[in-house]
Amino acid sequence: MFTPQGPTLRELAVQALSSVERGYDLLAPKFDHTPFRTPDAVLAPVTRALRELGPYGTGLDLCCGTGAGLGVLREAGTERAVGVDFSAGMLEVAGRGEPTAAYVRGDALALPFGPVFDLVVSFGAFGHFLPEQHPALFAQVHRVLRPGGRFAFPMPAPARPGSRGYWAMLGFDTVMRVRNALWRPPFVMYYRAFRFGDVRRELTRAGFDVALRALPELGERPDGSPRCRLVVATRRA
Repeated sequence: MFTPQGPTLRELAVQALSSVERGYDLLAPKFDHTPFRTPDAVLAPVTRALRELGPYGTGLDLCCGTGAGLGVLREAGTERAVGVDFSAGMLEVAGRGEPTAAYVRGDALALPFGPVFDLVVSFGAFGHFLPEQHPALFAQVHRVLRPGGRFAFPMPAPARPGSRGYWAMLGFDTVMRVRNALWRPPFVMYYRAFRFGDVRRELTRAGFDVALRALPELGERPDGSPRCRLVVATRRA
């Protein structure tokens, strides 16, 4: 799973027993050498789809981590890009990779911006929010977008029950729940709880019109449906 430059088993164990913020501070220097970073194979088709929907003035990478989404904003044609994350370590690494972007250390549930963005993107962060937090999260994104602005993120099709991916996700979710039952502080990372039907309902309630765009570069499932789609939620005027 990891390159030789990635974290050791001991480093991963220390991270896993830390808080989410402290864990990512520790992991930040080696994060891009782990499978946790959104792969370029996903970033490229998202960039292509967003470029077709542009242009944009200002873009925000929500929970930017080491800045993969900031590269997407730059390539998609935003005039100015901003990254926000609660991990100082991740922001430090992002700043070295995308030096022209601006960075703010902050909480996604209390964004320190007004309605100044034309595009908000996010990659791989939603597992860190419990389902009951989604309405507040989407309300924050709605608040910082200009009318007509877009909130976009890739969403893979759910793993088929009984498949290897299904059991892997179920196993990971179970391990995290056991860990949080036995250890404090909690480390929230429950990706199975981020389901499109629930997400679409909460986005609509928050004031978005929601559309899906296929990402054909990522292939099809056996039934011909896309393996991954881009969720594009547009703030109503």
